Amino acid sequence: MNRFPTHHPCFDPEVRHQFGRIHLPVAPKCNIQCNFCNRKYDCLNESRPGVTSAVLQPEQAILYLEEVLRNDPRITVVGVAGPGDPFANPKETLKTFRLIRERFPRLTICVASNGLNVLPYIQELAELNVTHFTVTMNAIDPEIGAKIYAWVRYAKSIYRGTAGAELLIERQLETVRQLKAHGFRVKVNSILIPGVNENEIERVASRVAELGADYFNCIPVYPTAGTIFEKVIPASDETVNGLRERLKQYLPQMAHCTRCRADAVGLLGEGLSDESAQLLAEYSRKIPGLKQDRPYIAVASREGFLVNLHLGEAESLQIFAQTAQGLKMIETRTTPAPGGGKERWLKLAQILGDCRAVLASGAGESPRQTLSEQGIQVIETAGIIEQVSEAVFHGTFIPAPRRFVCGESCRGDGLGCG
Repeated sequence: MNRFPTHHPCFDPEVRHQFGRIHLPVAPKCNIQCNFCNRKYDCLNESRPGVTSAVLQPEQAILYLEEVLRNDPRITVVGVAGPGDPFANPKETLKTFRLIRERFPRLTICVASNGLNVLPYIQELAELNVTHFTVTMNAIDPEIGAKIYAWVRYAKSIYRGTAGAELLIERQLETVRQLKAHGFRVKVNSILIPGVNENEIERVASRVAELGADYFNCIPVYPTAGTIFEKVIPASDETVNGLRERLKQYLPQMAHCTRCRADAVGLLGEGLSDESAQLLAEYSRKIPGLKQDRPYIAVASREGFLVNLHLGEAESLQIFAQTAQGLKMIETRTTPAPGGGKERWLKLAQILGDCRAVLASGAGESPRQTLSEQGIQVIETAGIIEQVSEAVFHGTFIPAPRRFVCGESCRGDGLGCG
């Protein structure tokens, strides 16, 4: 069986005008901080990694994927590339891949990562027939890497400076080696930052070629507001093309990269249309997998009329039931006192053991994960309790919480609105 079908538009440039890709944004967390990356902005006019209009749960992602495939037969590749790092979110990433394989066994699956935390999952990725892998690697010398990465989080510790860069580089190189040992097709991306690593890119290409990498992609830095490198002037096309010519002695070069968003869909160069953004937003508010045998939902509210309180701030939650006469509040339950970490949320799960969901204007990662493990979905939303609760009881779309969006003043330069 050929594990590398020739219809991946990034790895096979001759088919990039025929076959498309879809990125499923299921991985919001990141385990490193690059000095060129700011994931704050959501602008449909900019196309760069780390940007998405919504984050999906794995079950939502599959429903969204089904809808896209019905409307766009060009899509042959599905990938996860963020908006954080897929292996800072391994549970969500792998669950998404398993669901894809069950529902769409013939789709090509790819993934893009910084390479820090990939090694524990390579065997499972191979078993899921994930075939294409991109590792972003910007330096070989830790001294250079220390200028590019603000911090690296690994095994619950934060590493800074050369210690963080050295750890990351070692893991990246071993990741490339292990990926090739397991039969993956591997592309390495390097961000060219003038004045920082322009002399490192060739060293990166040479080293990963020795490890068996298949393809190399030299990308000029994208200056982004709010980052250390926001004032850096990207290398000219002449400089980039000249460097690519030198790098050909090591690996074939990708010259058609469009710096895809974490929610990109369609052919390369097609980032996210207004229609696709709307569809993505709708599926991010769909509620799959609610435990229908639990009769109640809990609501975090300041005054009992609106969903408008962060879960961590709620001293009590109102409990609602769906009755023949409509929605009815049956009682108020006191939440555990702040502090205690995960134990607080385990106690809350016991208090809400007969609830299928808890609605709040916001919630942290720990309560969302802990309550989800106990069968209670944390749904971040806003609006009138009666209207939102009706949607939850019926498992349909719910209103999204208020968040940053582009306004009419957007310049479309990727630097935010102003």
